[in-house]
Amino acid sequence: MRIPRRSLLMLAAAGAGSALLTACGGGDDHNPPKNLVEVAQSLPDFSILVEAVVAADLATTLSGTGPFTVFAPTNAAFAALLTELGVTKEALLANKALLTAVLTYHVLPGKVEASAVPGVLGQPITTVQGGVFKIESNGGLKITDGRNRVANISATDVAASNGVIHVIDKVILPADKTIVETAIASAPEFSILVEAVVAAGLADALSAAGPLTVFAPTNAAFAAALTELGVTKEALFADTALLTAVLTYHVVPSRVFKAQVPLNTPITTLQGATFTVGSDLAITDQAGRKANIVATDVMTSNGVIHVIDKVILPLAP
Repeated sequence: MRIPRRSLLMLAAAGAGSALLTACGGGDDHNPPKNLVEVAQSLPDFSILVEAVVAADLATTLSGTGPFTVFAPTNAAFAALLTELGVTKEALLANKALLTAVLTYHVLPGKVEASAVPGVLGQPITTVQGGVFKIESNGGLKITDGRNRVANISATDVAASNGVIHVIDKVILPADKTIVETAIASAPEFSILVEAVVAAGLADALSAAGPLTVFAPTNAAFAAALTELGVTKEALFADTALLTAVLTYHVVPSRVFKAQVPLNTPITTLQGATFTVGSDLAITDQAGRKANIVATDVMTSNGVIHVIDKVILPLAP
């Protein structure tokens, strides 16, 4: 087991040091190995997590054969969540549907120890809930959840008979906004893109289950494109066929995180034409024009958004 010294001392100060050693040590005839729920029950810092698991009727499942990987929020993490959401603990525990979705988002269907994490850094990790998050190594292991919030993994490889626990300092949440809703919430940076999507009648398609990847041009990118094409915004929006071709050229019909982008390889878009991405994260479109990817991996409920600084085109202007 690999637990930072500071974390171990904190647990010991809370009276949990001996319980941690018992929970994570090998079992014998008198002290058989504990399952995930029993390990959490033995550690005072996870009392709210245990309450939540019981309230959601997940204790039997997480005590089963598994194996499972649980990213376990501390009591302080749950307290911070209650403040963030503006609800009481009692109200959260009474909302079984929400509670189940949140808790199962912290569980992976398999045993993933810390030694395996480098192989999945930056890639979408699918949870029991069905949503995804990603783990990156940036001053320590960090999770970015479906709402683009960041949690630190503060301890790893707490062993259980049916899996492993990693400790996190924030309750992670599954995505609650589609690609279109995320773009709207990011206004004014993407207000022209949202207008264009609505004008082309693509809002429903980009709000569907997907998953999709959208390379999203900023307002500045659209303004530059209008100048380059010598048209007004109104004229472009009125040409539905052209607008649809341009917008669907910015969409890939699958979820592709930054770590998964195939470099220097044609990437087929929803429009049908291709573009390539270089090692410098610059896109070369069908017209030989270049656009820079300036932000990556904005997660949504139906895919992911990457931000670009130029409107890309499926044909020469």
